[in-house]
Amino acid sequence: MTAIPATSVANLRDLGGTPLAGGRTVRPGLVFRAGAFDRFDPGGDPAVAGLGLRTVIDLRTDAERAERPDRVPQGARLIVADVLADAVSADGAPAAARLRHVLADPVAAEQHLGGGRAQLVFGDLYRGLVSSPSARAAYRTLLLELADEDAGPVLFHCTAGKDRTGWGTTVLLSLLGASPEVVEREYLAVNGAVRQAFAPLIEGFTAQGGDPEVALAVIGVVPEYLAAGLGEVGDRYGSMGAYVREGLGVGEDVVRRLRSRLVNSPT
Repeated sequence: MTAIPATSVANLRDLGGTPLAGGRTVRPGLVFRAGAFDRFDPGGDPAVAGLGLRTVIDLRTDAERAERPDRVPQGARLIVADVLADAVSADGAPAAARLRHVLADPVAAEQHLGGGRAQLVFGDLYRGLVSSPSARAAYRTLLLELADEDAGPVLFHCTAGKDRTGWGTTVLLSLLGASPEVVEREYLAVNGAVRQAFAPLIEGFTAQGGDPEVALAVIGVVPEYLAAGLGEVGDRYGSMGAYVREGLGVGEDVVRRLRSRLVNSPT
C-alpha cells in the first residue's frame, strides 16, 4: 500500500506490500488504485508509464466518462464497469459521482448535505455499493480481471478514488486475507491525497461561505462510511465470502486464482 508521488494521476497507490494473514503480503506492481485517469500524459509522466499497466478499469458513470474521459497507456485495455448505473436518475447521480458540481453551490450543498445529512447520504451510497445490480456486476468484473493472468498490471479507479474504488479495495483485500484493521487503514489512508487533489475546490467552496465540515464529509472518507457497506454485507449475506459468491457470482476457483496471482508467500 504505497502512494506513488509526483504523477498526473490523483491518489495513485500500489496495493503491493499490504500485510495479509500469516506473514504474507500483496505482490507489488500488479494492482493499483487511483482517482481520475483523465490527465495522464504518456510523454510527461514516466512514473505512471513505468508501471507497465495493461488493464485500466473505469468504475465511473457515463456522465463522468463523457466529461473527463480516460487517457490510458498505449497498449492497455480500457474496461468500463459502471458501479452507479442503477443509482443515476432524472435528478442526477449520487454525490460521489458529482463532487465538483456538489461543491460548486454552497447553498445547495448545505441544503442536501448539511447538518449530518452527508453521513446519511454516503451511508446509503455504500449500502448500494453492496446491493445494487450495477455495483454487483461492476465488482464481479473487477475481481475477474484481477484474477486473470493475462490482465497484466491492473489499475482501477473512479473520480476521487475513495468510495467506489475504496469499496473495491476493501473487497479485494478481505479476500486476500487482510485483517479488518488493515482494510480500514488502507481505506482511510487516501484522505490526505484526496484532500490535496481537491484543495482548490474546497477552498473555493469555503470562500463562498460553504461549511468546511460539509466539504470534508463529501471529499474525504470516514470509518462510518465503510461500516455501512460492511454492515450491508453482514445483513444480506452474513460474510464477505458469501457476498462474493452469492452477490457477485464469483466462485472459489476465481478466489483461488486471485490469491495465487496476488499474494506473496512469507519471507
